[in-house]
Amino acid sequence: MGTMCECRGGIVEALKANFYGNGTQTLVLAHGFGTDQTVRHYLIPYLACYFKVLVFDLAFSPNVSSQVYDPSKYATFDAYAQDFVCLLDQLNLKKTVYVGHSMSAMIGCLAATKRPELFEHLILLSGSPRYLNAKGYEGGFTRSELNTIFKAMSQNFSSWAHSFSRIAVGVHNSAAIAGFEYSLRRRKPKIALSVARTVFLSDMRWVLPRITVPCTIIQSRKDYIVPKSVAFYIKRHLGFHSTVKILKTQGHFPQLAAYHLLVKVLKGSLFVE
Repeated sequence: MGTMCECRGGIVEALKANFYGNGTQTLVLAHGFGTDQTVRHYLIPYLACYFKVLVFDLAFSPNVSSQVYDPSKYATFDAYAQDFVCLLDQLNLKKTVYVGHSMSAMIGCLAATKRPELFEHLILLSGSPRYLNAKGYEGGFTRSELNTIFKAMSQNFSSWAHSFSRIAVGVHNSAAIAGFEYSLRRRKPKIALSVARTVFLSDMRWVLPRITVPCTIIQSRKDYIVPKSVAFYIKRHLGFHSTVKILKTQGHFPQLAAYHLLVKVLKGSLFVE
């Protein structure tokens, strides 16, 4: 993991970083695959009452210049974690509360192993260290199932986005489904496939025992993308104190489909009164 002097200049502008609220502590909202910083629009009005909320886009976001995303550089989570560390360094931020959704849960974990002073609390929302099944581990997908996803994305991305958005959201919430599908369709198919391969074929289980920051793991009770058992796997293997909160909803995007439940859990986890 690089230091501030190794960070490229202008990363704050490159990743479209924005602040909301005037709290004394910074809370970071990091998005996952197929979305961008706008996926948190239901949460920001509440959280901005208590925190200085930082949102930004990952390198693959269609809001970011296409020159930023390099498929070889971003073939692992390391470059994403490096970007985030650079972002915090250039904003002179430490002791942040980090809420990472999906792939950003592991990006935050990786960054926290390298620079723990940047984090006070990690909140891992719908996160997974490995999506592929392994001996003694239920990740949710077989290699054959992932190959089918990759093939569908490459052959007819628009059709795949239409079907996947319904499966991923997981509940009959037309606004949430439409929002995620629109977000998926905005990205270039080749970039989306590249990111999907990085995410679904990753194995970040090794990073969990190295965490030295308190964690809260939040998971829907049924999620097509991440089985509920993964939340408890993360808790068992984290190197520091953690708690698991299971939301009484379905789907991979509670911040869109069940944001009232998510706000309640966040309030309890962050000791917001």
